[in-house]
Amino acid sequence: MEAERAEKTRMMTEDYSLFYGDFKALNNINIKIPTNKITAFIGPSGCGKSTLLRSFNRMNDLIPGVTTAGTIFLDGRNVAREDVVELRKKVGMVFQRPNPFPKSIFDNVAYGPRLHGTKNRSDLAVIVEKSLKRAALWEEVKDDLHKSGMSLSGGQQQRLCIARAIAIEPEVILMDEPASALDPVATLKIEELMNVLKRNYTIAIVTHNMQQAGRVSDYTAFMLTDEKRAGNLIELGPTKQIFTTPSDSRTEDYISGRFG
Repeated sequence: MEAERAEKTRMMTEDYSLFYGDFKALNNINIKIPTNKITAFIGPSGCGKSTLLRSFNRMNDLIPGVTTAGTIFLDGRNVAREDVVELRKKVGMVFQRPNPFPKSIFDNVAYGPRLHGTKNRSDLAVIVEKSLKRAALWEEVKDDLHKSGMSLSGGQQQRLCIARAIAIEPEVILMDEPASALDPVATLKIEELMNVLKRNYTIAIVTHNMQQAGRVSDYTAFMLTDEKRAGNLIELGPTKQIFTTPSDSRTEDYISGRFG
């Protein structure tokens, strides 16, 4: 318990709610995402997991009619007051389906650094190699950097997207069901990669796969909708505790497959 209390919080919410017009999608969420750990969000479809995840880098700002209440903090700073481009440099995103740009492997990874001012080819080459190595893809593509990112397999494309996300040295990586479109072998590679990446990054992942949450995460947050269909955080704790001795019977019912 002492070690858990000593862990530094990278991101947190205070009484955070989100509305789509008049509909309240998230209801007073209070959560802490610890540094250099993997936090998994689980719960039935429609409970607000992805909506909450996308709130951390203000992706929901792109949706017309969205309003929020409460506060989200990154390293103690209110993200609503951050420049959104700078925020998304610090908080990267990997989506459900691999979405490489129709560019070369090199240019996919170099895209973010170029956008943020790195123009020198040799500097970019160093960043690309480092990022692809961290994404466990370098050995597979190092001789084909000129080839289109679209030519890679699904699992390779997702690791390319992870390399693209980490090329700008974020503090946090958000992953929205990053392996749901992949086969079991590619999924295992992504899971192994996540455990390596958490040495340098804080990771938050949405997953519908209970086994995956149990395998890869250090902490698990269980979410559920209330009678008004608003997403609520039911409990958050160390993954082993959540999966073996949850404090809320609804968490136990969901994990045991009684509903959801």
